[in-house]
Amino acid sequence: MQTKLWKLETKRDQAIAEAAALIRKGEVVAFPTETVYGLGANGLDGMACRKIFAAKGRPADNPLILHIAEKEDMEALTKGLSPMAQALMEAFWPGPMTLIVPKSDKIPDVVTAGLDTVAVRFPSHPVARDLIRAAGCPIAAPSANKSGKPSPTTAQDVLLDMDGIIAGVLDGGACDIGVESTIIDTTGKDPVILRPGGITREMIKMAMGRVALDPGLVKKGETPKAPGMKYRHYAPTAPMLLVEGPEASLGLIRLAIMAEAHGLRTGVIALKATVDHFPKGGNFVIHNGGATLEAYAGTLFHDLRAFDSEGVDLILGEGVREDQMGLAIMNRLRKSAGHNIIWAEGGLLYHRSGAVPECLRTLVMEGMPER
Repeated sequence: MQTKLWKLETKRDQAIAEAAALIRKGEVVAFPTETVYGLGANGLDGMACRKIFAAKGRPADNPLILHIAEKEDMEALTKGLSPMAQALMEAFWPGPMTLIVPKSDKIPDVVTAGLDTVAVRFPSHPVARDLIRAAGCPIAAPSANKSGKPSPTTAQDVLLDMDGIIAGVLDGGACDIGVESTIIDTTGKDPVILRPGGITREMIKMAMGRVALDPGLVKKGETPKAPGMKYRHYAPTAPMLLVEGPEASLGLIRLAIMAEAHGLRTGVIALKATVDHFPKGGNFVIHNGGATLEAYAGTLFHDLRAFDSEGVDLILGEGVREDQMGLAIMNRLRKSAGHNIIWAEGGLLYHRSGAVPECLRTLVMEGMPER
C-alpha cells in the first residue's frame, strides 16, 4: 500500500476531506492531536477497526479510544453518563482527557475488547476535530506507532512505523503535550486515573474535590485496570535504565561515566540543569529535556525514538518528581526502561528493580546493591 502524506500548510481543507473520505471507506489514516498522533479508523466499523490492530500489531484485549468532535457526540456512544462524568466533561473538554463510560450497543466489540465500557475523548487539536466532523463518525484512534514503541509526536515518526501499511498521514506538525491523554474511569463512586497524562491529578482534584489512582499504577504486583497499561510501551531499541531518587541528577552523571568506562556509547535524556553539568567530550549522545516538566514531556517520545538511529548501546533517563506532569513522565519512563530502576541517594547507586539485560549486568551489578 502507498501511504499518502498530506502537508497541511497548503490545501488544508482538501487534505482533510480526502483523509475523511478514506476513513468513510474503511481505511486507516494517522492524524495529529494535542497529545500524540493517532491511528484513526471509523469507530463504528468493526472491520475498519481491525485494520488498526493489524497495523500496530496491537493485542486484541487492548481497547481503542473513540474521538469525537463535539460534546454532544458522546450521547450516542453511552448508555448513560454519571454526574461525575458530566462534571469532568465540563471542566476539561475539549482537551487531553479520556473518559471511561458505559458503552452503547452501537459500538463494535472489537473497539472495547468485549468490555461493557468505552473510552471516549474530545480532542482540542483543530485538525483532529475537523477530520472527525468531515468523516461524520467517531474515530477510533490509538497512538500511531507499532505496539511497544514510543508514541509518535510528528508525522515523520508515524512514517517510520507505518509507511506502506496505512492509507495516509495528515502532517499537522509536532504535537504540543507529547504524552497521551489522561484516562479516567467514571463508572465508580470517585474518579480514578487509569493512565496519567496531560490533565494532572492536581487539576482533577481541584475540579472534583477528590481523585484516586488505579493501584496498578503505583503498587508492584497489582494488575492495572486499563488493559493496555499491563503491556510494555514506549520502548526504544537499546536497553534503558532510569535513575531515580533524591540525587537522580548526580547519579545519572555518575552512571553515564561508569558506562563510558565500560566502553558503552550512552544516550542520555535529562532535564536542562543536569545536561548543563554533564562532562564534555565523552562518548555520550545527550538529549536536553528542557527546564520544565512540560518541556520534558513534550519531547520525551521524540527523543526516545531518536536514539534508535543514533547508535547508542545504552539509554539513561533522569527521573523527576511525581507531581503535576511528573506523574505522566515517570509512568512513561518506567515503562520505557522496563522498570529497570537505579536509585541514587547518599552518594551511592542502588539497583532497585527490574530484570537487568545481560549486556548491562556487569555495569549494574558492580558495587551496586539492590534496594
